[in-house]
Amino acid sequence: MPKSKRNRPVTLSKTKKKGREHKEAIVNAIRDAAENYSSVYVFSFENMRNLKFKEFREQLKSTSRFFLGSNKVMQVSLGRSAADETTPGIHKVSKLLRGDTGICFTNLPKEEVERLFNEYEEYDFARTGSMATERVELKEGHLEQFTHEMEPFIRKQGMPVRLNKGNVELVSDFVVCEEGKPLSPESARILRLLGIKMATFRLHLIARWNPEELELYIERPDDSDVESA
Repeated sequence: MPKSKRNRPVTLSKTKKKGREHKEAIVNAIRDAAENYSSVYVFSFENMRNLKFKEFREQLKSTSRFFLGSNKVMQVSLGRSAADETTPGIHKVSKLLRGDTGICFTNLPKEEVERLFNEYEEYDFARTGSMATERVELKEGHLEQFTHEMEPFIRKQGMPVRLNKGNVELVSDFVVCEEGKPLSPESARILRLLGIKMATFRLHLIARWNPEELELYIERPDDSDVESA
């Protein structure tokens, strides 16, 4: 009888080593990028969609390199102070890495980078916990969007529905979500079925750095002392 893979022991030391090697690879890649690209941009993001971001990254593959992940690892890579920075002045970038942030090393002109980031916008279905951007209410009566096979699933989402001569019928008016309130798992599923996209994946430039200057696009409360650091 073959041995179950589920019962195979896992050596924790190997797991830790692999994690350490992965971090070291990221550190080295960031340090190489700092040497090979003319500018670095710090950016934040909202409603991250990994597939969409991958497409954006691929679009700039020949001129730029992006890093997302642990802010701490990125800070260590660049240096947290003038004493341990890898390039003179680049520790100022580290001080801007807080929350949902990433860095982009690029050789593109400033105007081109600003245009690409400012114009980038992708709509997607909102997830559980996201804030509804509008009130969605379905009126009593025949729901043309849904087939009879979907009726059991829709009913499980809390919608008062029934089958009437093979058609899905809403017994009474039903509010799917209220503007400004977080979406429940059921609301998120219903909005997806209705084809209503409430999430917008955006990238926001925070700062641009090169050996000559640091330019802040957005000044957050804790960024006031960065330029003098």
